[in-house]
Amino acid sequence: MENNKDILILAIESSCDETAASVVKNGRTILSNIISSQIDLHKLYGGVVPEIASRKHIEKINQVIEEAMETAGVTLDDLDAIGVTYGPGLVGALLVGVAEAKAISFAKNLPLVGVHHIEGHISANYIENPDLEPPFLCLVVSGGHTHLVIVKDYGEFEILGRTRDDAAGEAFDKVARAIGLGYPGGPKIDKLSKEGNPYAIDFPKAKVDEAPYDFSFSGVKSAVLNHLNKCRMQGIPIQEADIAASFQRCVVEVLTEHAIAAAKDYHINKLAIAGGVASNSTLRGAMEKACRENHIEFYHPSPIFCTDNAAMIGVAAYYEYLKGTRHGLDLNAVPNLKLGER
Repeated sequence: MENNKDILILAIESSCDETAASVVKNGRTILSNIISSQIDLHKLYGGVVPEIASRKHIEKINQVIEEAMETAGVTLDDLDAIGVTYGPGLVGALLVGVAEAKAISFAKNLPLVGVHHIEGHISANYIENPDLEPPFLCLVVSGGHTHLVIVKDYGEFEILGRTRDDAAGEAFDKVARAIGLGYPGGPKIDKLSKEGNPYAIDFPKAKVDEAPYDFSFSGVKSAVLNHLNKCRMQGIPIQEADIAASFQRCVVEVLTEHAIAAAKDYHINKLAIAGGVASNSTLRGAMEKACRENHIEFYHPSPIFCTDNAAMIGVAAYYEYLKGTRHGLDLNAVPNLKLGER
């Protein structure tokens, strides 16, 4: 599709506890990326409360969009399309973004492009890596998802492996809560691990028979809880930093081993990571080292593009828009939307 005109997309993301809007030009240039986070609110409850998240999105969404438009220096009349996350996520939270996008689409007669949240995370890799084109392998690690995916083309995926129980981010949050670190768990465990010995405790690494690329993190989570209980019952001092470091090492090793094995088995020499847990410094370091040793090119978004944001949704929306993906005003939130579904 040869076209000299710039394509501007306003993207909206509200799948969990971030209200975000972004203006993206030609799929790779981010003109604005505004994120309003609710972490401080949900901290009080030790996790995201869906009802509170939905209400907060309603409060914030208009001002976030206005700020994104202002920062980008564009008006609604300059836009070519509206992109919005319509799943997976919290249904009430998703509905706020979807309703807003439909309203703007209707009012300005603009094409509406619904985006899969995980496709957005994968697309975050395009923002700072202008040379990255499919096909490549991507490890998606977030609070709700752990997927190992071949990105065959823009918007075209083959899932090689997924978690059978807890997602990696979920395990981080649960272990952090058990140690007493609070929410959000991932960044807190990452920080505390730096003070601990990652080989102090040998937690188990689960393998799923018949599915070499699948993940399972409930076993290591249970092992941490059992270790804490044993310490409390026997009056052994609890070494939080050692527990955090050993748990993190276990999860990072599994993620890295699976990703590298898949890259070798499928002869793919480009490997990317995506999702909130992709901002974990130990995971990034381990992946970088493993890729270097195996002559695989390693790609990763900056931390700001790993956690939920609308810039990545705008990038995904651009490639969907080029492919002709359009949604009607009957677009609905799909909380359990699978990758590759339309």
